Amino acid sequence: MDFEEWEPYYARILEDFGFSREEDERSAKVLDAKLGGDRIPLDALARVLLNQPVTVAGNAPGLGGELERLTKVVVAADEATSVLLKGGRVPQVLVTDLDGDVRDQIEANRRGAIAVVHAHGDNVAAVETWAPRFEGRTVATTQSRPFGRVYNFGGFTDGDRGVFLADAMAARSIRLVGFDFDNPNPKDAPAEVKKRKLDWAYILIESLMAERLEFALSRKRGR
Repeated sequence: MDFEEWEPYYARILEDFGFSREEDERSAKVLDAKLGGDRIPLDALARVLLNQPVTVAGNAPGLGGELERLTKVVVAADEATSVLLKGGRVPQVLVTDLDGDVRDQIEANRRGAIAVVHAHGDNVAAVETWAPRFEGRTVATTQSRPFGRVYNFGGFTDGDRGVFLADAMAARSIRLVGFDFDNPNPKDAPAEVKKRKLDWAYILIESLMAERLEFALSRKRGR
């Protein structure tokens, strides 16, 4: 999803939560300056996901019981990285806005996971603290207008941004595990705000999957 398609959703999210576009943009500039590791080009990221069956692992409490459903290629959403590491899996890609156990994310990045690190207006302090500590392959993202080496693939929460990333990199299929749109993780507070974020995640994923289905049907009709 290019930014022109994403921006109407973004404008509605800003209005719904009272977020500041200016603060999002400021955080993205800090991330661009601070992010460590090997800042890889998009074609290097695409080679990992292109035409692959991809699992996006969310951080619902039941994720630990779903690890057998993972495909070979996994995109982990933030704290799901910790669950995967405990289960003996290093994700190929992790998507994080630097909450959760960032040390686990840095370790997964050191062990080969591409870290797609996200900036938004509420995580400037975390960006300043943690972004320089990544040592492996990294990519910077923003939810506002992309620039230079800071990208925007669409999506709002870590989980749905993982889905949008897999779609943008032309994954053959996308499987969701560890997603619960109705019940926020008890660790996420305040619960009412997290629930609204999950509502947006559901809306965004549903819209994206509808677009993928329409694209597949149009290709089939065109044959």
